Amino acid sequence: MDFRLLWDGHEIFWAYDKKPWTPLTRTHFPGFSKKFDEHAPDDCRGFAPPFLGAGPEPGHVMIWSGWAVRTAPDWSLLVRAAPNLPRSSGLENYEGILESDEWFGPLFVTARLCRTGIPVLVRREYPIFAVQPVPRHVYSTRTLERFAIVDSLAELGDEQWNRYRQSVVKNQSDPQRRYGHHAVARRRRAAKERAEDSE
Repeated sequence: MDFRLLWDGHEIFWAYDKKPWTPLTRTHFPGFSKKFDEHAPDDCRGFAPPFLGAGPEPGHVMIWSGWAVRTAPDWSLLVRAAPNLPRSSGLENYEGILESDEWFGPLFVTARLCRTGIPVLVRREYPIFAVQPVPRHVYSTRTLERFAIVDSLAELGDEQWNRYRQSVVKNQSDPQRRYGHHAVARRRRAAKERAEDSE
């Protein structure tokens, strides 16, 4: 459903349909709590995930996607703003990694209201965030600590200069170079990988 959020600098309010503004602490999607309790085991009743909740920091709100998630072993989910869409001027998403291979539960996004005194409309047909599967090794300490930093150009070796020639010098000095050639090469490589995987 469409809903609206309003932050006065101290308190967050929310409203939907033609309902009046209501202070937001924690609220369920209309009718969902009852539906949840009808299907949940006895010891889980009363623990339906909230639809919206005001965060402890000023202007922060948690929004439930309506989904519960679980990923394959050693895979996590990167929760981020929806790609390739203009950002809302009134609502800014935080990014975070959810280790959903070890944890099963509701998929929330935390967002910050960026303006006061002006309602922010959240439309049901417009995505406000996305999730991207990420293998855990990509952000593990072991992976992230494997890098080197050089302090000057004099420390670059032949391998780095050869890569620079391919990436920059060759591309900019070739008058026959077509725009988008890198994307074409990447698609060809992906097609070759798919063909090899299907063999």
